[in-house]
Amino acid sequence: GVHRQVLFASLGWFVGYQLLKRTEYVYAKVDREMFEYIRQHPVDFHAAAEKKRIGQLLEDFHPIR
Repeated sequence: GVHRQVLFASLGWFVGYQLLKRTEYVYAKVDREMFEYIRQHPVDFHAAAEKKRIGQLLEDFHPIR
């Protein structure tokens, strides 16, 4: 009956919450390791000289009549 639906809904919420916490933990751990590696090897990860703006990426517009 209804008590079984409430039980499974709360169980599903709990399991989903735990999985989400675990996923965020794993991603945070990977990010931490990646940033530490980048900090230790700055030569391999030099910044780009200049970021291109969207106008520089697109071709000039020439209307066709």
